[in-house]
Amino acid sequence: MELLKTGASKLGVTLSEHQLDQFETYFHELEDWNKRANLTAIIEYEAVQVKHFVDSLTVCLTAGEVLAASDQVPTRIMDVGAGAGLPGLALKIAFPGIELALVESVAKKTAFMRHVVDTLGLTDVAVYTGRAEELARGNDLRDGFDLVVVRALAKLPLLLEFGLPFCKPGGSLVALKHGGDGTEQDEAAHALSELNGFIERVSTVLVEGLTDDRVVISVKKTEATPNRYPRDVGIPGKRPL
Repeated sequence: MELLKTGASKLGVTLSEHQLDQFETYFHELEDWNKRANLTAIIEYEAVQVKHFVDSLTVCLTAGEVLAASDQVPTRIMDVGAGAGLPGLALKIAFPGIELALVESVAKKTAFMRHVVDTLGLTDVAVYTGRAEELARGNDLRDGFDLVVVRALAKLPLLLEFGLPFCKPGGSLVALKHGGDGTEQDEAAHALSELNGFIERVSTVLVEGLTDDRVVISVKKTEATPNRYPRDVGIPGKRPL
């Protein structure tokens, strides 16, 4: 895991030997399950270290202070559209003090994430199989998280409607994006207004191996999401804000 160790260090994250061993085990479980579950197209050892694990840790570019304080301050984090558990499980390994919720609509992927959680002996991790549009209606999840993370899931206006309802007022949504030219941020103006958020920071990713114009966008939530959002399943995708 030398590429991961080096990349994490450049992001200000120091990983212990135990944590590196956990990432190693995570990789091997991902490699094994991918043969029958098709979890990811990126499965080579070096590529997973950089394009999955280090990429996940770029959340620290805008939320580093929140994550670093999680061993002293209770911190609830949700990963929406978690897929094979990234970035959520990578953040949990690096910052074991966080309380993590993973949301994914595909059952085979949530089964894999539960397996990894059990294999690594992780605590304070909840895995939800379902659509964000439906889960955001639950009182135990809505407006309940200090940080919501989303990775390469959709265009920014859609990510905001899926993710911001889970954020506490005063909390943040962090979106990991690549290949962008800034137009998505302009296109998100209406969504930000409707969902009570504003872009507080955009950080460019300058890590070797992550060179496709990657940015980390942090959106601060100013007050509770109006009850009409998120709209019913399917509508946000067909009619983005």
